[in-house]
Amino acid sequence: MILYFAPMEGITSCVFRQVHARCFPGVDGYYAPFLAPDGQGRCKASALRELLPENNRDLRLTPQILTNSPEAFVNLSRELVAMGYEEVNLNAGCPSGTVVPKHKGAGMLADPDALDAFLDRVFSQCPISVSVKTRLGLESTAEFERLLQVYEHYPIQLLIVHARDRQGMYRSRPDLDAFVRAAEAAHLPLCYNGDLVDRASLTLIREKVPGLERFMLGRGAAADPSLFRQLRGGAPLSSEELENYLARLEEGFLTWGLSEHFTLARLKELWYYLGCLFPGGEKGRKRILKSQNLGDYRAAVQGLFAQGLFDPSAHFPGELG
Repeated sequence: MILYFAPMEGITSCVFRQVHARCFPGVDGYYAPFLAPDGQGRCKASALRELLPENNRDLRLTPQILTNSPEAFVNLSRELVAMGYEEVNLNAGCPSGTVVPKHKGAGMLADPDALDAFLDRVFSQCPISVSVKTRLGLESTAEFERLLQVYEHYPIQLLIVHARDRQGMYRSRPDLDAFVRAAEAAHLPLCYNGDLVDRASLTLIREKVPGLERFMLGRGAAADPSLFRQLRGGAPLSSEELENYLARLEEGFLTWGLSEHFTLARLKELWYYLGCLFPGGEKGRKRILKSQNLGDYRAAVQGLFAQGLFDPSAHFPGELG
């Protein structure tokens, strides 16, 4: 079984990846949050700094690119090759309202012929292996039958399928029936993504698609950093592990050069997911999210832990079925 950590903007930065990998080893690969190049394939230096090999030691990392320009994709891929990367991931799944109208992310799924033309130019010029992260469709999961025909034309390294259409955002229940049909029809290497939040959800997917061995975790792993270990039969998260993890993240952000303000923002972003581990702790979580400085934040976190509400069996809400 191969387990990947999904790209999550605002969460899975290089500091996060390094701390997570040290505290909770066992992730087979991390996918970096997307790079959004200009039309020539240029990105901010700060974005590329996140991908430097020295900032991602001892872990397998795949950069992701969000663009509808094959020239930009190829040019940026060449720069990533020079950094030592052997695979790049195309983002054809982001459902954001600021992305889709620009025909990027999941917006690329609206026109299979245009997607085909994009991939044709990329695969004819790109000097690196290409994987794709996609949704099952823009407005309906029924669209994936046609989209899969397009993907099958190309030697895609790995097709990562988030089992929702764009309309479902992250709210609808993943369409497992549509994913099963896709798995039965696909000849490409396939990876499942969508609401993998505990061992029961993984077991359900493996029962529906026997032989599937690649899985990508996102929100479930942000909510419980030990989830990869648990899916392999390991122990649940302990409160001591979580406290150590949070302290190392804070230290890592500050050492990276983030200000107290931005360090606090990164930690608050993560607590949107971690809060599920403290059932009944809504007031404590709100205190964390309202903290104005790191001193207040630390006091709020300590107060929440002191309430004794930590429940290692709790998990981020998911609706597989």
